[in-house]
Amino acid sequence: MARGEHDAARHPRPNSPTPPSRPAPDPGDAPVCRLARALRGWLVAAGPVLPALAVIVLLCAPTDPAHTAGSGHVTPADAASALLVGYCALRLLRTGRRPLSPLAALTLAAPAAGVGLATAASLDPAASLTGFVRALQVFVLVPAALVLLLRDRRDFRTVALAVTVLAVVQGAVGVHQYATGTGASYMGQDIRAVGTFGAVDVMGMSTVVSYGLLVALAIGLAPPAGSPRWLRPAALGTAVALLVPLAVSFSRGAWIATAAAGCAVVLLAGRRTALRVLATATAAGVVLVGGAGVGSQMIGERLDSITDVTAAPDQSVTDRYTMWAAAVSMWRQYPATGVGPRGFPDHRDGHASLALSSGSDTAGAGRGFNREPLLSPHNMYLLVLGEQGLIGLTALAGSWAVLLVGGLRRLRAARRGAARGADCGLVATGLLVWQTVDFLYADIGGPSTVLTGVVFGLAAWWALAPNATRGPEDRTTGQPPAVPPGALPGAREAASADARPREAVG
Repeated sequence: MARGEHDAARHPRPNSPTPPSRPAPDPGDAPVCRLARALRGWLVAAGPVLPALAVIVLLCAPTDPAHTAGSGHVTPADAASALLVGYCALRLLRTGRRPLSPLAALTLAAPAAGVGLATAASLDPAASLTGFVRALQVFVLVPAALVLLLRDRRDFRTVALAVTVLAVVQGAVGVHQYATGTGASYMGQDIRAVGTFGAVDVMGMSTVVSYGLLVALAIGLAPPAGSPRWLRPAALGTAVALLVPLAVSFSRGAWIATAAAGCAVVLLAGRRTALRVLATATAAGVVLVGGAGVGSQMIGERLDSITDVTAAPDQSVTDRYTMWAAAVSMWRQYPATGVGPRGFPDHRDGHASLALSSGSDTAGAGRGFNREPLLSPHNMYLLVLGEQGLIGLTALAGSWAVLLVGGLRRLRAARRGAARGADCGLVATGLLVWQTVDFLYADIGGPSTVLTGVVFGLAAWWALAPNATRGPEDRTTGQPPAVPPGALPGAREAASADARPREAVG
């Protein structure tokens, strides 16, 4: 080789073309891998609320009509609520987080103490054990789990949005049942909207729809800061649309509770907003019931029956008043602790008058004619009074009173600008007002009961949790969340403890 050629081989010219080197493809850049990373990130971020979402989603599953509301059948949503409580307990053990402030612990434990004492003093403690577990699930364990698992207002809104989606799904099924005559039997026609809950739990769909309506109304009146412009009209439109399945549910108790809670939410949102919303709601009611004729005749007759309680009440009203009197009679015989949880059916005949019928007729929605026994007085306050006595009723009602007062104080601070999250406050207050009013005409029972525990959990989180004033931006700052002037005692210390770094649970 010549000398020049040898030098050229050792020192190539800068301008000589060299083949470009392509980097080796990274397997992590594949679309499937990116999707998997995004899904994993979402699961890690939403991990604590996933069990609560599972409870809500499983309420869409149709219930077996062979099981009655009082059979004690465990539904998939009930099983999911057990997983929710178990997950919360494991997470507390893993993170070593301070569980609850003294006030929150006392408020949530009071119903457990009342029902526990009534079970111990029951005439049949073994039979009362199932009622004890049910009351513990709905009023203590599920609410406490949500108070501990929800980290900030975004988690709260996620659960509330899931309730609204459930309401839309159940409402759509209910409207289809009314339109096609495949619902539960009402006045000889299979037109009563019951959703997937069946003819036995006729209050299930109306309860879920009422929850979703109030959530949508609250978000429409006070949308979160930084939310898109379309959120307000979409939320208010959803609330108006949910009036249709609520109307064709023919549930008088749900109508009354929704009207009371809706008025409370509107008034708490401000005077000017109240006037506009009430005018719009009146016009929508005229169009839906009067103009469009959405069951106007039957709905009018159902509304008239609310006032016909003394002149010519129907048999359902007569049965209800008779069972109310029976519950009061049980309390008079056992004033302190009552007859024990789930003791009302066994003692009913010994305290009820002859005006009580043998049961209620159910049919339709995939179920043949059946006569269901009257297992409760359809009044939660009187049911607790008769089964748990004055001690149990005081503990339960006192716990709800603390939640309502604490929620209103925080909502007031949020509206004055001392804290954030007015939309969450309106949602929690509206749901709590609805539940306390509805319990004048209903009680727990049926597949939809577990959702009542979720509602109390949302209300308890807003009223008691120190992180109720936290936003998503506070998750990574490590700074203690602001405590509004209206916060309950002990919130400042719990807020500082909650701000300590914790290990993420995925």
